[in-house]
Amino acid sequence: MKTYKSIRIFKNAWLERLTHVHPVTPLLVWTPIVAWLCHKAWQAPFDRTLSLLVFVSGFFCWTLFEYFLHRFAFHYHGSSVLSQKIQFLFHGLHHEDPQDPTRLVMPPAVSLVLAAVHVVFLQKILGDLWYAFFASYVIGYLCYDYTHYAVHHFTPRTRFGHFIKKFHMEHHFLSQESRWGVSSPLWDIVFGTMTNKK
Repeated sequence: MKTYKSIRIFKNAWLERLTHVHPVTPLLVWTPIVAWLCHKAWQAPFDRTLSLLVFVSGFFCWTLFEYFLHRFAFHYHGSSVLSQKIQFLFHGLHHEDPQDPTRLVMPPAVSLVLAAVHVVFLQKILGDLWYAFFASYVIGYLCYDYTHYAVHHFTPRTRFGHFIKKFHMEHHFLSQESRWGVSSPLWDIVFGTMTNKK
């Protein structure tokens, strides 16, 4: 990876290092976890059709979570100085410097905490079906992370790739108050947030 001059946000060197992530890191962290989840899902005593439906629904639910996370958490407009600083750390920094290659995928410290919270609820709601659901949910998260990285650093070769890149660049440079889907425009279509909000 080429040397890139990132915006420094912490005086503490250890905290600053936590904000930088090599793009391959999520794959290294989550691939063994997904493999284990798939193994457990396969061993679970459920009808294969049901397990497959739950698996597919996990991916679908990720796209909705991605949309809401980006729209309501990453673009939260806080009134206090503290809330504005937190929003800047989570996402405002990315809009300030969208090409920083070390801040395009989610730091494992954040994604693992979010995952733990999800797992607590999924186990209560789905029982042992949570393995199948969460496996594809994490795959959806990885698709989000790498789609986001790709649209900022690669020239797409497919028609859909061109569409997604244009869609996300319009979010950055035309209106930050629309086009909140990153890996898919699905929920922007459903909720009517495809177009520029004045």
